[in-house]
Amino acid sequence: MFAIIETGGKQYKVAEGDFIRVELLDVEEGSELVIDKVIAVGEGADMKIGTPYVEGVTVTYNVVEHGKGKKVIVFKYKPKKNIRKKNGHRQPYTKLQIAKIG
Repeated sequence: MFAIIETGGKQYKVAEGDFIRVELLDVEEGSELVIDKVIAVGEGADMKIGTPYVEGVTVTYNVVEHGKGKKVIVFKYKPKKNIRKKNGHRQPYTKLQIAKIG
């Protein structure tokens, strides 16, 4: 069984035991939380789709760690003007482990 959840403005397909990286959440590492923004849950013919969310279904997850992703280079330039600007960016994330869908 899997579920589609929404967090940080993005949607993720998750199953029990999965690890996912989401936008940085303001929670402590090792804590256990619940998401109630479940868009769809089930598998095959037992699939339930919400409008916009499925009522009475929650996803419990554990916060594994906080970190930063790989560096992305942002390079801007204007041709023939000798203007060049190089910046780097590392997106912060929170790594979650899905404990239970219920």
